[in-house]
Amino acid sequence: MIRRTAFALALALATCPLWAATYTLEPNHSMGTIRWSHLDFANPTAQFTRVEGTLEFDPANPRMSSVMVTIPLANLSSGIPDLDENLRSPAFFDLAKYPTATFKSTKVETTGMANQLKVTGNLTVHGVTKPVTLDVTINKIGENPRLELPAVGFEAMAKLKRSDFGLGKFVPQVSDEVTLHITTQADEAKGYAAYLKKDAEEEAAAKAGKK
Repeated sequence: MIRRTAFALALALATCPLWAATYTLEPNHSMGTIRWSHLDFANPTAQFTRVEGTLEFDPANPRMSSVMVTIPLANLSSGIPDLDENLRSPAFFDLAKYPTATFKSTKVETTGMANQLKVTGNLTVHGVTKPVTLDVTINKIGENPRLELPAVGFEAMAKLKRSDFGLGKFVPQVSDEVTLHITTQADEAKGYAAYLKKDAEEEAAAKAGKK
């Protein structure tokens, strides 16, 4: 089993950049969902459509990786206006006081699967910080063909108790346990910054040309 895992990892890395690098999470391709149970009849979800942060990642030694993430909660939406208003209110996330959630990793562990990691870190929500472990799947390591930059993609999942973060209203009618799922694409940081700068300059020039 160990030999098969090592061989699979070697194949996965064979055509990929084999050096440690800093990556920027693409806000337009990084998002997540929160799922909970309502009276055991339904499992509603809310989506946060922007995840920002940086990733230090070495495909040859994933345990040396680290990640810092910020989630602007103003983008949290269930698609139901009344529920969204409630989620943003002081009864729950209290966005006026706590506008973001953050995650900072403290440990990355490999598993028996070549593309699976366990990432432990400190999650801060609603002014409360708790340790959380994410089950992470490496989707792909390679090149972003649109930007021609080294890129990586991940899925991350965890189960949390919202009461741990002072968000326990309506438990147990509304489940204390929620499922968190994040998907993200990250590009090599310096190249991505240069791409954003060039894109902004071209957009500014186009606007100036219309005047």
